[in-house]
Amino acid sequence: MKKEIEVLDYASDIMNAVKTGVLLTTKAGDKVNSMTISWGTLGIEWEKPIFTVFIRENRFTRSQVEKNPEFTINIPHGAFDKKILGFCGTKSGRDLDKIKELNLTLETPKIVSVPAIKELPLTIECRVVYKQKQDEHAITEENKKAFYPQDVDSFFYDANRDFHTAYYGEIVSAYIIE
Repeated sequence: MKKEIEVLDYASDIMNAVKTGVLLTTKAGDKVNSMTISWGTLGIEWEKPIFTVFIRENRFTRSQVEKNPEFTINIPHGAFDKKILGFCGTKSGRDLDKIKELNLTLETPKIVSVPAIKELPLTIECRVVYKQKQDEHAITEENKKAFYPQDVDSFFYDANRDFHTAYYGEIVSAYIIE
């Protein structure tokens, strides 16, 4: 069962969870993939609630969003197994099926084609309404050195040379899986 929520009523919970990690889930064809993110914003643009995610150029998740411009954000709500975030943040969907490896429960979405993850029940369904690659010349030197070291391979899971693309997802549904 899904309890519909007004996403802005949960803004504080959502943004506090983003700081420590939430899942960004994608689906292209029959391949579902979840990646841990700790960069994201919740806001209003074009009079619509928006969740913006930032995905590095070489991430498997980026290729998934490019094929199907929809995603879900899966947020812990109550007790959960923290190894989910660790595993999904250090392994690539190119190499293995994270959903199968972690035995995660996929829940049918309400509007988009991308499922929710029952184990992280606060769910935001999004459709991409805008995307933009970061302009590396507009990033401060301090942030370039800290988050985009040029001597680190682009497939390294943490800070590496790849810049991000921002995907603005219009929030089309929000709920808690009960």
